[in-house]
Amino acid sequence: MEAKAETKDIRNFKDFLQFILKELKPKGDRILTPFNVISAPVILLGIVLIIYRLIHGLGRPVTNLSQDFPWGIWIGFDVMVGVAFAGGAYVVTFIVYILKVEKYHTIVRATVLNGLLAYIFYAGAILLDCGRWWNITNPIIGNKFGVNAVLFLVAWHFLLYMLAELIEFSPAIAEWLGLRRARKILGTLTLGAVIFGITLSTLHQSGLGALMMMAKWKIHPLWYTEFIPILFFVSSIFAGLSMVIFEGTISHRVFSHQLDEEHSRSHDDILVGLGKICAVTMFAYFFLKVLILIHDRHWSQLDTPMGYWYLAEVVGLVLIPCFMFIQGSRHRDIFLIRAAAVLTMLGIIINRLNYVFIAYKWYIPLNERYIPTWIEIVVTLCIIFTEIWVFRWIVNRMPVFRKPPEWAAEGMEQ
Repeated sequence: MEAKAETKDIRNFKDFLQFILKELKPKGDRILTPFNVISAPVILLGIVLIIYRLIHGLGRPVTNLSQDFPWGIWIGFDVMVGVAFAGGAYVVTFIVYILKVEKYHTIVRATVLNGLLAYIFYAGAILLDCGRWWNITNPIIGNKFGVNAVLFLVAWHFLLYMLAELIEFSPAIAEWLGLRRARKILGTLTLGAVIFGITLSTLHQSGLGALMMMAKWKIHPLWYTEFIPILFFVSSIFAGLSMVIFEGTISHRVFSHQLDEEHSRSHDDILVGLGKICAVTMFAYFFLKVLILIHDRHWSQLDTPMGYWYLAEVVGLVLIPCFMFIQGSRHRDIFLIRAAAVLTMLGIIINRLNYVFIAYKWYIPLNERYIPTWIEIVVTLCIIFTEIWVFRWIVNRMPVFRKPPEWAAEGMEQ
């Protein structure tokens, strides 16, 4: 790796362009892998469908959205779930840079990169759900959008947080390009960007929950509460860390050739530590849900179909994974921790979709409810697969898992 870094000679724009064109070429021995064969056609079809949607709007056959169900899977999964899963970035950076727990330092860059791409792709999916998508810049230019609107706050938080994460990850980009002076300057900005990013995260994670409070009479009583913003914030902690466990498990195998001995040796310890944090935050979340249920006195609602669905979410996908994390961390059972992470992620997906269209206007007959079209599903898969392709491209070129060049290691901030 160091030999490669020494051969870089980027003196002008022409050299920079030649270097980028060289880096755009595929790396690796195998191109026709099962993932590539499956994902590439989906991405190509998704791009065509996105163009079709931007031209023809949100009506049928593009989506099944309506006046009764204005938000569908693009908001429910791509934005609500995607942003929750990106929560691992602010949690891990808080642990490493604020609490100074160096054990997790080896996963910081991968976690920040995953969070940055999640905001770019998933939060970027808001564009698809805007009827007049060309007005997406309104929150930035202030075109009578309404500074008191929750969406105005969320939009600015998304933008500023993406910039903060870009600054956090920028040292890796400078190392890739061999920009020693820029690397030194960017390294000094890391702590400030982390503090700024953590502040923004606590606000917009809860801000997404605040959006749901505007639909008080449309959300089932078992899910609606004045504490939705707090529940969204707390759940983003274990949602993000579960994604870190899931993504880290896959990356540990796919990019094993890039991992040094220290990274490989500490992997299990990191998963155990993350499992403990998940267990604590999930118990706090479950305790809050019980308190809210008692306070709002919705006991009678539990003995209904929606009540059974609520119990399946809270008990089956919160309490049970919580105990799995506890047992897995206590006995260092990595498989159990990974299984708990998968169940937790499933629980977050169901929870966010409940607020958007499952427990939303639950009283409407099933045949009149929102069901995503095949176009919505393909576009969502396109966004997910494209993020994975970009993540893989970056990891194969920049020091995300492997050690940075020697010239950058001394006094390194990230």
